[in-house]
Amino acid sequence: MAVLYDMYSATLYGVVLQIVKIDETAEDVLQDAFVKIWNSFENYDTTKGRLFTWMINICRNQAIDAIRSKQHRVNNKTEDIAGNAHSGISSDEFKPDHIGVRDMVNDLNPEQKQVIDLMYFEGLTQSEIAEAYNIPLGTVKTRARSAVKVLSRFFKSRA
Repeated sequence: MAVLYDMYSATLYGVVLQIVKIDETAEDVLQDAFVKIWNSFENYDTTKGRLFTWMINICRNQAIDAIRSKQHRVNNKTEDIAGNAHSGISSDEFKPDHIGVRDMVNDLNPEQKQVIDLMYFEGLTQSEIAEAYNIPLGTVKTRARSAVKVLSRFFKSRA
């Protein structure tokens, strides 16, 4: 386990941090993920993908579970209120929810939605998505392109 941790913890921490956005939460999620990896190592199947891909999927799922948890949402809202009370909201801060982008993305087909969520809201590259989800890179690019076409038609109809 120590060898796996030494080899992959920094990279996995970066993936988790991109999702949860808070250092302390990312550290907790990474620890939980490594416990889960350790406890379910016998479930790893070499025929289904690389070890790193399996580990990154466990970490990503743990991070998503963490941000969906009620406690995480409460903590984020409390921090947002406290931070905004002192500093004000930055005028150059982009909030996709303000213009309804999340609602538009929810109307995409599930495959397009997954790619857009991972690219634009989680910050993954198309290559990272392809590797992590065992989807051909060309398929990821096609799904992203078709989703952008659907979204652009929506924006044009609102203009």
